[in-house]
Amino acid sequence: MPSKGGNNVAKKQTFEQNMTRLEEIVTALERGDAPLEESLALFQEGTKLISSCNKALDQAQQQLKILLQGENGPETPDFVGDEE
Repeated sequence: MPSKGGNNVAKKQTFEQNMTRLEEIVTALERGDAPLEESLALFQEGTKLISSCNKALDQAQQQLKILLQGENGPETPDFVGDEE
C-alpha cells in the first residue's frame, strides 16, 4: 500500500490530521501485507508523527497551565466532587 502523505509529515498538518494518518499507518502495519521497505518507511513516518503529536500535546498542556494561573497565582481546579 503506497503511503498517503509521503514525506510532508507532521509540520504542515494539524494534530487531528497527524492522528488520522498515524491510525492509517498502524492499520497498514497490522495487516502485515506491505513489503519490508514500505513497512520500514511507514514505521519511520509513524515515529515522526508520534513526535509531532507529543510536541503539540505538550504545547497544549503548557497553554492550559498558563490559562489556569489566576492573578493570585496558580489555581487548582477541583475536578473531584463538590464538597458541601
